[in-house]
Amino acid sequence: MTNPRIVVVGGGNAGLSVAGRLHRAGLADITVIEPRTLHVFAPLQSHIAGGAARASEAARPQADVIPPGVRWLRDEVFTVDAETRRVHLVSGGRVDYDQLVVCAGMRMAWEQVPGLTEAMAADSGVSNYEYSLAAKASVVLRDLRSGTVVFTQPSEPASCGAAAQKPMYLACDWWRAIGVRDDIRVVFVCPDPVPFGIPAIDRELQRKLDEYGIEVRYSRDLRSVDAETRTLTIGRGDAEETLEYDVLHAVPPQRAPEWIAGSGLAASDDPHGFVDVDPETLQHVRHPEIWAVGDAAAVATRRSGGAIRQQAKALVKNLRAVLGGRAPTQKYNGYSVVPFTVSRGTVVFAEFDRWGRLQPTIPFWRSLYRERYLSWIADRRVLPWVYWHLILRGRA
Repeated sequence: MTNPRIVVVGGGNAGLSVAGRLHRAGLADITVIEPRTLHVFAPLQSHIAGGAARASEAARPQADVIPPGVRWLRDEVFTVDAETRRVHLVSGGRVDYDQLVVCAGMRMAWEQVPGLTEAMAADSGVSNYEYSLAAKASVVLRDLRSGTVVFTQPSEPASCGAAAQKPMYLACDWWRAIGVRDDIRVVFVCPDPVPFGIPAIDRELQRKLDEYGIEVRYSRDLRSVDAETRTLTIGRGDAEETLEYDVLHAVPPQRAPEWIAGSGLAASDDPHGFVDVDPETLQHVRHPEIWAVGDAAAVATRRSGGAIRQQAKALVKNLRAVLGGRAPTQKYNGYSVVPFTVSRGTVVFAEFDRWGRLQPTIPFWRSLYRERYLSWIADRRVLPWVYWHLILRGRA
């Protein structure tokens, strides 16, 4: 096949980096399906919410970030017919493909927690998981001088779920700097029995939690919110607790877009509906012409934006091999990364594989994960430039 029709679903980090790499590899007929007109660099939303970045730094028009040589179809997927190799669109249109790459991301399921949608609409509700709510959080947390702030973290699976902690550390550092930290009660609701789940990272984060005097409710989930009374219920099993709040910074449960399971692309026993791919080759286990990377893929590791680069490299090599009549042999090892911004000038840089083993970018620097100013420079200054100028063009 000299000029295969390649359709990429999703114009975020995963979709554009894959599309850019495919075009640079010499493939010419590439279409990206993406309904949004604003492209947001999600990692910066934590810095925005914590008052350490301007909202304008994180967003650009979608038209400006589409890789050269790639077509942008502004529409949304309704369903995929894998047998006829056809994508049906919400507009009523359809797109045929020879190879399909699903990079649809996660859906923020606010409605799964009773009252949470209403709480986010109130003045006291903020989050770093939506662009507008992150901008709102920046002002609310900056101007707070007393009261109770509750930060919640979602259970896995989630898109870099532990990123819920970043605005909390940034806000505490700010409140301490202006001398009001002792007047603000900070409660962190964590679904796990530890801050992250990798012992070395847990020790670094627990040290910061203790340093800031944050109250932690481990092994608890957000069950419901009452925006009128500013109360919320957390619990696990029969244990339940009601907390009052002045500000709620919440992150919702998350799942794959429903059309994936509705199209038969998810495993029948997957309650979250992720694309059923081989976690190493990223090729669909039942439909070899379908691939997936990013948050929508069943990759057997913690989801993060930093994991996409390794996935995209492996996928493009494997897709090219298949187009050339060869078997896909490139393997993604489950690498993922979560940079925890624990102050306004330091980061705990967690890099790991799907088994939870530390995988530092510089192999001989085994303590690279520890809190450092150098990691903050990389995360806050270097990575955004690399993202806009290299990653989205398929160059990194």
